[in-house]
Amino acid sequence: MASMQVVVKGKNLEVTDALRSYTESKLAKIEKFLKGEKEVLAEVLLRTEREQHIAELTLDLRGLILRGEGKTTDMYASIDEGVERIERQFAKFKAKIQQRMQGPKISEVPIEGSSQAEVLEEAPRIVKTKRFAFKPMDAEEAAMQMEMLGHDFFVFSNGATEEVNVIYKRRDGNYGLIEPDF
Repeated sequence: MASMQVVVKGKNLEVTDALRSYTESKLAKIEKFLKGEKEVLAEVLLRTEREQHIAELTLDLRGLILRGEGKTTDMYASIDEGVERIERQFAKFKAKIQQRMQGPKISEVPIEGSSQAEVLEEAPRIVKTKRFAFKPMDAEEAAMQMEMLGHDFFVFSNGATEEVNVIYKRRDGNYGLIEPDF
């Protein structure tokens, strides 16, 4: 059985023992999906914003990240909504998740001469590939480039660190920066 480490944090909100206990019990429902996993990290951020209670749940399954967010006027309902979203993700991508955690099943290993299209028939697929030149720049210039292109994110080479970074537009209108951590 999976062992889930749960970290509950609060922002603009004190995380009470009752909230922590409720969150842990709701996340325990998800453990039924994690039969092949040895360790799972569940991070939960509970926060309030403009009279809304927001629960952001993130599960890390050895590199596979699942995220669910609940936003209501009641924190307990927000936690429920976040857990339900993660459960729906499990249901939607169950075959992919199992393959990532356990490897392909014997029936899914392609026989020489046959295509794997039958196995992955309904799975989303990559339909377009873009290539572009990397010009070293800082995050501010990358944000400006992203805005000029009208995109929600922009991949760039950070001139200061010489690493590939991603800048993205957040729902609140601000920007986020993703830096690799090797």
